[in-house]
Amino acid sequence: MDTRQLKTLVAIAEHGTFSRAAERVLLTPSAVSQQIHALEQEVGAPLFNREKRPPTLNLQGLQLLETAKQILGLVDEVKGAIEGKQTTGTLNIGAVRTSAIGLLPRAIVGLREEYPEVRFKLHVGLSSTLISDVLAGRLDLAIVAEHVGVPQTLTWAPFLREPLVVAAPGHARGMSAHEILTELPYLRFRSNVPLANLIDTELARLNIITDDIAEIDTVAALVECVAAGLGASIVPDIAVQNDGTDIITQPFGAPQIFRQIGIVQRATSAKSDLMYDLHNLLAAKAGPFGMPRP
Repeated sequence: MDTRQLKTLVAIAEHGTFSRAAERVLLTPSAVSQQIHALEQEVGAPLFNREKRPPTLNLQGLQLLETAKQILGLVDEVKGAIEGKQTTGTLNIGAVRTSAIGLLPRAIVGLREEYPEVRFKLHVGLSSTLISDVLAGRLDLAIVAEHVGVPQTLTWAPFLREPLVVAAPGHARGMSAHEILTELPYLRFRSNVPLANLIDTELARLNIITDDIAEIDTVAALVECVAAGLGASIVPDIAVQNDGTDIITQPFGAPQIFRQIGIVQRATSAKSDLMYDLHNLLAAKAGPFGMPRP
């Protein structure tokens, strides 16, 4: 597939007409039409709705447009790497809604200093969707928990291994984790994510019966409710570090339970060095629980 044809396709999508795209790619409108016709023959399907004026991309055209942008971006990155140029382009990052996501903005700011020509785009979503987007090339990497199934064509490496803790209002100081969970009202983390299942499984294993008064789907909201004195909960340690509130914590689990957060990416990528540096910045920002890559 000729990259010049792909550039022409992108130009038509961005500028609206064949004639405007021709000016952009420095070709005649006739040459643009010939390129698109050759591209349609190669993919074996029409790419435009030609009954409209000007012609618009159909479903197949829109699908190819997304792939074309990815291919052209990868080609530019590879050329830059071969020529020894400064790293440019966009790093598309996906992340689940986890308390560890607070590390990401700080790591990106640090990465900007080393790669000033790189743009960063952040997408927040569910683990399964993010992994599919990495697999399809729509994302360069995704930050997800270890318990999510990762296809063999992708790699997953943890940058954070942190303990889970029982969090309670300050008046529970001196109580054990078991006493807190059985005597105080309990705020349950209820979400379709591995962390919620990890917590519930350990509670069942320890045969702890809690007095549930709320089900909340974000860790940040759980911490706010605990700080307000509503009850106790179980959260990742990072969620209550330096939060400025009078929250006391006790280790959760016997032995204490840990969870890992890591980066999913394709096994080979022109942005590998950039993602390697992001991983180690995230690990550094995670403090004693960080897991840098060698």
